Amino acid sequence: MRIVSLCPSNTELAAYLGLTKYIVGVDDFSDWPKEVEHIEQLGPDLSIDIDKVEALKPDLILSSLSVPGMEKNIEELDRRGLNHICFNPQSLEDIVADLKVLGRAAGIEENANRIAEAFNSVLAQCEKAASETESHPSLYWEWWPKPVFTPGGTNWLTEISRLAGGVNLYEAVELASIQTGWEDVANKKPEVICLAWVGVQPRKVNPSILNKRPGWTELDAVKNGRVHVLEEALYCRPSPRLLEGLIKLGQILHPEQYKEIKLPEELKLT
Repeated sequence: MRIVSLCPSNTELAAYLGLTKYIVGVDDFSDWPKEVEHIEQLGPDLSIDIDKVEALKPDLILSSLSVPGMEKNIEELDRRGLNHICFNPQSLEDIVADLKVLGRAAGIEENANRIAEAFNSVLAQCEKAASETESHPSLYWEWWPKPVFTPGGTNWLTEISRLAGGVNLYEAVELASIQTGWEDVANKKPEVICLAWVGVQPRKVNPSILNKRPGWTELDAVKNGRVHVLEEALYCRPSPRLLEGLIKLGQILHPEQYKEIKLPEELKLT
């Protein structure tokens, strides 16, 4: 079997099902697991070289609509008559469903169901821990600083916020992604700030820039040192890696309640 993956979350989805060894082509941003570094790259996830995809003669193409702009990849695949599975997850439930869809397509449905059960077991543990916390701080998630983008209510980070014992500051807005501004965020007075800039390594994110934003030095999150630079790969990609991010966030917000929660063996990949 020859698989081509057109975005990082699809590559990761395949990895959890043990399919990495069958992947023959990936987008330029797929960087996990480590083995994919040696696989042929097909261009940025928003501008895939479909000629290269076709030349690889894949049995299975994993496309995506998880990021605005990916539509043109889909249109070109369809124009050429290249069959593909298109994933567009907006929730944790969608990710579980995608695991099962890919498992069926690859002929490993039983293994996919086993991974899905392990995934759901982590959600259940975190839900129980969240119910036992006394406080549920409001979280401001920053996907990009200028213009400001943050996840809305129809996004997995709203679920992760609640499962980690918090509340997404913008959960009432029924959108997957929201463009807002520094003043609006400050007016909502977040108790915790999570900086997870898409495509940017944590070491390149300097939280001190928040002090330059009007009124932000008066926010409790800033005054109390509750600003966290988080790995975007664990929060911004709709794959099972979100569970690692969920557990980490729970341990940041409520160390006592989440300290015993670990990834099951089925979900431990290097």
